[in-house]
Amino acid sequence: MDLHDIIKELREENAQKIVLLVADGLGGLPLQTGGKTELETARTPNLDALASEGVCGLSLPVLPGITPGSGPGHLALFGYDPLKYRIGRGILEALGINFEVGARDVAIRGNFCTVDAAGNISDRRAGRPTTERCAAMCAKLKKIQIPGVEVFVEPVREHRFVLVFRGDGLGDQVNDTDPQKTGLKPLEASGKDTASRKTATVANQFIQEAGRVLGKDLPTNMVTLRGFATYPKIETMNQVFGFQAAAIAVYPMYKGLARLVGMTILDAGSTLENQISVLRSAWDKFNFFFLHYKYTDSTGEDGNFAAKVDKIEKLDQVIPDIRALNPDVLIVTGDHSTPSKLKSHSWHPVPTLLWANSCRSDQVTGFGEAQCLQGGLGQFEAKHLMSLAMAHAGKLAKYGA
Repeated sequence: MDLHDIIKELREENAQKIVLLVADGLGGLPLQTGGKTELETARTPNLDALASEGVCGLSLPVLPGITPGSGPGHLALFGYDPLKYRIGRGILEALGINFEVGARDVAIRGNFCTVDAAGNISDRRAGRPTTERCAAMCAKLKKIQIPGVEVFVEPVREHRFVLVFRGDGLGDQVNDTDPQKTGLKPLEASGKDTASRKTATVANQFIQEAGRVLGKDLPTNMVTLRGFATYPKIETMNQVFGFQAAAIAVYPMYKGLARLVGMTILDAGSTLENQISVLRSAWDKFNFFFLHYKYTDSTGEDGNFAAKVDKIEKLDQVIPDIRALNPDVLIVTGDHSTPSKLKSHSWHPVPTLLWANSCRSDQVTGFGEAQCLQGGLGQFEAKHLMSLAMAHAGKLAKYGA
């Protein structure tokens, strides 16, 4: 019997409400040995007060030492074992923009990037172009035709787009073409089986054509492809946990993650204030809310320590608005760490705070990595967060006699 089977057996219905606030890439590192992380540097009186009343710990998105992508990191927070449910980013991006993915489709996350005269990548995100420029570049890519498959290109946001190949006999076991470093050429796509090799051939043709079409459009003059994926089979959060769940996210990928597990996607607007307003207006309609905050991650990836501190402080300012709704369980955590020092996702455990009237409070008085290391939750796999939330909300019966 796996974790989902146990939860389905023990779950109980009640009116208690759970809020999962995910500050993307929350965890960090000090810039100098013995210094403070971004979270520890930030002035967060509201999160500190919440931590002093609740219980804290550090969550492992996948396993010790494993650096997670956003997909596995979020699926773990939603209560799905990321080692069992391996879902490509392409599907999440496609679902996030409401693209209907079919049985003959392979969906891929595309990035615009900048390459120099030698074809080496000088900027993996093409200077984070405006979403309007992204749409204009996608309009050019839409003209690409490849024999034997249909090609769909749709803009997402900034440097991101969705690419879908539709045809018979396509597989998704294809490597990313982003080398994850500047100064290198985009990687050639290759497949692990016959069907995936067919997809890889199509992908390489598309990349070659993209370079021709975009060649003069600096800084968006090339593309990389990531997260090749077909549509997975996965039970919804309602089927597993009994949640009537709503997602309040701005970025499409996180809407896609939420849609994949059966959440209702609410129009979140474009600001954190908009998101809180949506949470307030939808409060009586759902018993589980996923509230996603992106900017702790993007500032970390940009290597901007001060900006990440600022974004954490802005998040702290809305905590009283959430608490005013009287949630029965309020969780604040991240899907992974994105230290500004590393400018990327990392393997470091993620600060996690769980507040509920049924908490066994620990000695933590502030929300930060060092304090969470001393917290009552200890270090635990993030896939167990949902069962902890359900228990604190009185939604799990006793196991056994």
